[in-house]
Amino acid sequence: GHRSTLYLPGSCAIAYWIWSNRREALLSGPVLGAAVGLTDFVGGQLKWVFERVRPCRALAEAVKIEPSGCGGLFSFPSNHAANTAAIAAFLQVLYPKSGWVTWPIVALIGFARVYIGAHYVTDVLGGWMLGGVLGGGAAFALLQWPRFRQKVGAITAPIKEAEVRP
Repeated sequence: GHRSTLYLPGSCAIAYWIWSNRREALLSGPVLGAAVGLTDFVGGQLKWVFERVRPCRALAEAVKIEPSGCGGLFSFPSNHAANTAAIAAFLQVLYPKSGWVTWPIVALIGFARVYIGAHYVTDVLGGWMLGGVLGGGAAFALLQWPRFRQKVGAITAPIKEAEVRP
């Protein structure tokens, strides 16, 4: 893939996030990174489960595309679609208004993956579902974390009080 094309805008977005809300970004950023990492890993494993050959390989005679732009052998799900959807869903849960910016980018990337022949439409749709569930789920879990910590604290407080001190 050509992931390097996302480094500059992604770095700028992260820098702005840290600049505008340092504490929230430093707490949420690692969770977002883990969600994208998990999405990428699961998507990569699913490619070997479904073993759907990419259209640029299956239709090599009919489609004129640079072999280097085709990607790996298998196509389902699209990891580009999954990873961008994970980011968009994560941000949508934390910042509901962000969807006006993030989802059109996700759609353009998905369209581009089909246009260049690297994926079928269903590869992109599957990637969006995978990324949406994992990214949105990670953000939802992050929002629930304070409640979880309060519940755990309420359960463990009596235990700590009952401990025998030497």
